Amino acid sequence: MAAPKKGRSASAQSKPGRSLALILIAIVALTGGMFASGNDTPRLGIDLAGGTSITLRAVPEKGQESAINKTNMDTAVDIMNRRVNGLGVSEAEVQTQGDKNIIVNIPKGTNSKEAREQVGTTAKLYFRPVLTTEVSGAAATTPPSPSASSSASDKATGKPTPSTSATPSATATSQGRPVSDALKADATPSATASSGAKSSASPSPSASGAVSDATKKLEAQYTALDCRKKAVRATAGKGVKATDPTVACGQNSQGQWQKYILGPAEVDGTDVKKASAVFNTQTAAGWTVTMEFTSKGSSKFADITGKLAQNQSPQNQFAIVLDGNVVSDPFVKQALTGGSAEISGSFNQDEAQSLANMLSYGALPLTFKEDSVTTVTAALGGEQLHAGLIAGAIGLALVVIYLLIFYRGLSVIAIPSLLVSAILTYVIMALLGPAIHFALNLPAVCGAIVAIGITADSFIVFFERIRDEIREGRSLRPAVERAWPRARRTILVSDFVSFLAAAVLFIVTVGKVQGFAFTLGLTTVLDVVVVFLFTKPLMTLLARRKFFANGHKWSGLDPKALGAKPPLRRTRRPAPVDPKEA
Repeated sequence: MAAPKKGRSASAQSKPGRSLALILIAIVALTGGMFASGNDTPRLGIDLAGGTSITLRAVPEKGQESAINKTNMDTAVDIMNRRVNGLGVSEAEVQTQGDKNIIVNIPKGTNSKEAREQVGTTAKLYFRPVLTTEVSGAAATTPPSPSASSSASDKATGKPTPSTSATPSATATSQGRPVSDALKADATPSATASSGAKSSASPSPSASGAVSDATKKLEAQYTALDCRKKAVRATAGKGVKATDPTVACGQNSQGQWQKYILGPAEVDGTDVKKASAVFNTQTAAGWTVTMEFTSKGSSKFADITGKLAQNQSPQNQFAIVLDGNVVSDPFVKQALTGGSAEISGSFNQDEAQSLANMLSYGALPLTFKEDSVTTVTAALGGEQLHAGLIAGAIGLALVVIYLLIFYRGLSVIAIPSLLVSAILTYVIMALLGPAIHFALNLPAVCGAIVAIGITADSFIVFFERIRDEIREGRSLRPAVERAWPRARRTILVSDFVSFLAAAVLFIVTVGKVQGFAFTLGLTTVLDVVVVFLFTKPLMTLLARRKFFANGHKWSGLDPKALGAKPPLRRTRRPAPVDPKEA
C-alpha cells in the first residue's frame, strides 16, 4: 500500500498552531467589538422580551398589482417607522418580510391598540401654506430672511421657466426627520385659496383686527411649542383636519428643529401623479425632485403657488406635510403652471430619493391589511426564554455525556470545540442585533439547540474516520492525516445540505420561522469554521502526545479496543526469479 506523500503530510502537521492562533484572534476581536459597541447581549424578539408584533399584508388596487415592489414597500416601511417613533418608542422595528408583508415589532410598555391604529392607516400627504415659522427655542420670534442663510436647501420652480427661481430660504428642510403625528388646532383664517380650496381668509393669524378665540388658541399653541422635545412633537395638535390650520414641527438642513403655523391644506397627496429624483445636468442644481400633478392637482397647485409668490418670506413657502410632519418647505417666486414642478437645492442622491418616495406615497395604490397581531407579556416572554435556555443546557449536557462515554479522551477535543462554536454564535448574534436588526426569538433558540447536534455530528465523523484508519493498523499521526480528507468531504457535504435547507426555509417563509432558518444557517457556517480551524488542528497537536499516540485505554483510540489489525509494515518484494535459472 502506498504511503502518503511526506511533503504534504509534514506541511499539514507542522502548522496547526497557525490555525488555532487565527481562530483565537478572531474570537478576541469579535468579543472586543461586542463590548466596545455596548451590545453585550443579543436582542430579544417579542416572544422572549414581551411586546406587540403586527403583520401587515400589502393589497394593491384593482389593476395595480405592479404597485407591490421594493421601492413602494420600502417607502411604506419608512413612513410606518416614522409613525411608530412618533409614539415615543425608541426600540421599535419595522421591516419587510417576503414580497408583500411588513412586520412591526413594538417592545413592551407601548399601547398596542394605538400602535395598531398608527401603522394600519393610510399615510396622509398635504401641501400647506406656511403662515409663520422659526427655529424652536430661538430668541427671535420672527423667521430669518431668505438671505440670512445661504445653506438652506429647498426651492420650488416651474419646469417651463426654471431660471426664474430665487435663492433658497433659510427655513428649508431638504431632508426632514420629524417624528410627530398630525398637530391639531382650531380653525383659523388662512391665505385666500383657489377654487379647489375649502377655506379663505387673511394670510396670517394676526393679520385681521378682530382676533378670534381660535386664532388666540393657535397662537398660544405656537408660542408654547418646543419642537426640540420629542414628547412635545409627538402630542402637539394631534388629530388636525385638512381644512384647519395647524402647528407643526420639522427639521431644517442644519439639523435644527423648527416650528410652524400652517394654513389649511390646498393640495393633497392624491393630486400628485408622480414624483422622482433626477440629477439635473443642464444646470448646477445637482439632484432635484420633480413632481407631476393630475389635472385637478395641477389647477390647485397653480392657484396656490400664484398666491404664495406674491407674499414675503416665509409666507411665500408651502410645507410638504406627511402625517403632520413637515418634510420640506420650499418657497415659490411665481405661479407654477403646466402640471409639473421641481424642488431643487443642496440635495444628495439619498435625500432626493427619500423626498420623492414620500411625495409618491400620497398616490400609492396600496393599502395594508392586518393579518395577525401577537401580544406577549414580559412575564410570559421571560418564562419562554428561561425554558429555551434550560432546553439548550439539557441538549448540550446530553451531547457531552455521550462524548465522554463513547469517545473518552477525544472529548477533550470535542467539548472545547463546542464551547468555541457557542462563543462565536453568541458574539455574532449580539453584533447582528444593531447591524441588521436580528432578534433572538423562540424559533431561533430552537435552531441553536439543533445546531448542537450538527456540530457534534461533524466531530463524530472525524473521530470515526480516525478510528477506521487505526483499525487498518496505522499509528495515530498518519491516521489523523489520512482520515482528514475523507472526513472533510463528508462534513462539507453534510453542512452544505443543512445550509441549503436553512436558506430555502428562510426564503419561502415569513415571520418567526425565519428566525429558526437564520440561526440554523449561521451555526452551520460556524461549524465548518470551527472544524477546519480548531478541531482538526487541535487533533493534530494532541496526536503527538503519548497519551493519544500510544493508544491509552482512556484515550478513545485504544487499538485493542478498536480491534486493530497488526501494524502495516513495508516489506520488500522478492526479486523475480528467472525461469531459465530455475
